[in-house]
Amino acid sequence: MEPETENPTGSPPPADPPPADPAPAAPPSGVPRWVFAVLVAAVLAALFWPRGERISLARRPQPVDASGSSVSLEDRFGRVTLLHFWATWCPPCVTEVPTLKRLVRDFPDGAGLRYVLVSVEDNPAKAQEFLGEIAGLNLFDSDWKVAHGYGTDKLPETYLLVDGKVVEKFVGATNWDDPALRARLQSLIGNSAAR
Repeated sequence: MEPETENPTGSPPPADPPPADPAPAAPPSGVPRWVFAVLVAAVLAALFWPRGERISLARRPQPVDASGSSVSLEDRFGRVTLLHFWATWCPPCVTEVPTLKRLVRDFPDGAGLRYVLVSVEDNPAKAQEFLGEIAGLNLFDSDWKVAHGYGTDKLPETYLLVDGKVVEKFVGATNWDDPALRARLQSLIGNSAAR
């Protein structure tokens, strides 16, 4: 047993150093950090991506029509539906709308494919005038509540729904003239008609 030693200064003995913070998770050895980060992002995207999610309308705010009356989105949905959030103050939206108009012309609303456009925080008269012949497909979300209810926080954004389930989400302006995209829509419409 060692003899106790006195502290010659009379001050209390120094405290033990605080424990070190644990090191952040590091990638397995031999894997570059950027590869590890991409893998983590992919896993998170797979967990939280809305693919296959059923749109639950019961708890979500509903848009209004041009007269200001609340509208049930569920009543507007068909077996295959494009739910499109946009605004006239959004430059990419303005660029995208002509291709959307051509899509509606080539795949008319109700002929296997339904369209629900929701203008966000927009002037109703300006939005209706801008849409012209497809203005009847448009509803309004004055305060982002409907858009946020779907997880939309930037415009434009479109959800492709089949039987009320999201099968694809388009973030940003989409080229609705793209032949591959149109072929996919035609396939979904054809499968819908076969049922």
